[in-house]
Amino acid sequence: MSDVIDRQIQATWPEAVRDWVQMDAGGFPVCPSIPQFTAAGTPYLTVPGVTVVAKPQVRVPNILGFLDGFNDDLNFSQYVEDPTELPPGASVCKMAGQLCYASFGPKRTMNVDAKRYFDNIKESGHGSVLEHANFTLLFYGISRSVTHELVRHRAGVGVSQISQRYVSGRVLRFVERPEYQAIPALHTSFKKRIDAAAADYNSIAEILLAEQKAGSELLSADARTDLRKKVQQAARSVLPNETEAPIVVTANARAWRHILEMRASSHAEVEIRAMAFRAYLCLSAIDPIIFGDYRVEELNDGTYGLQTEYPKV
Repeated sequence: MSDVIDRQIQATWPEAVRDWVQMDAGGFPVCPSIPQFTAAGTPYLTVPGVTVVAKPQVRVPNILGFLDGFNDDLNFSQYVEDPTELPPGASVCKMAGQLCYASFGPKRTMNVDAKRYFDNIKESGHGSVLEHANFTLLFYGISRSVTHELVRHRAGVGVSQISQRYVSGRVLRFVERPEYQAIPALHTSFKKRIDAAAADYNSIAEILLAEQKAGSELLSADARTDLRKKVQQAARSVLPNETEAPIVVTANARAWRHILEMRASSHAEVEIRAMAFRAYLCLSAIDPIIFGDYRVEELNDGTYGLQTEYPKV
């Protein structure tokens, strides 16, 4: 995959969102989110940030030793000579699916017709084939409210999330909901609230550190890391749900499709829908064959959702 987003998939996106995603030289999409600051210097973000950090790496020719073990009349080795290159995710999934029927000969579905092949997979509900392609995404600029919903997805999913017990207030950031951004009174209230939360956190941490140095039994511990943890686990109690909670999520293509259909639905909560929609932009930029069946719909509130003819694959 080049550093250019596939024009056919990009053409299916509303023009207003086409500059939301960028492709780096390695073919890894990024939807950036730029921090802003209150007058007091408290950092906050207004949109989810999504960046792809891992995607499938495929060596289809490595199956040649397997294919060569069959009768020459079957001409299975021709499979690795297909002139049409597929995205890595689609490539490994197609190879796995064709193994099920030993469909490696000249009469197989060629890569040029991969969309038709995958449409049939999706229509038939044979989603297990899509479980061979894994994608890892970093989400940031999302609140703890969102991650509490996201971590409910477990099948085919791995998550690693920031721990407020092990990080200091120096990395504390907040997330402003879309509703607050549109209403000046709520925006002002949000900034005051996060300034107060950050100040409360730092004040509590300073008091607890002083108690620690004074030999408080409550905060006694054997290791410096444990001492910091005891301070931060107490101070975090004043942090609101709108505290930023970065998370790394790895999931196979089938699991990502489930997440997109649940969380980018018009019925989903607006903040998690914004995150899921940006995840779709990144995933479809990587693999327009696996994720290209989704249709973008502009909703009444100005946000975007997804629809597909092939739900619950």
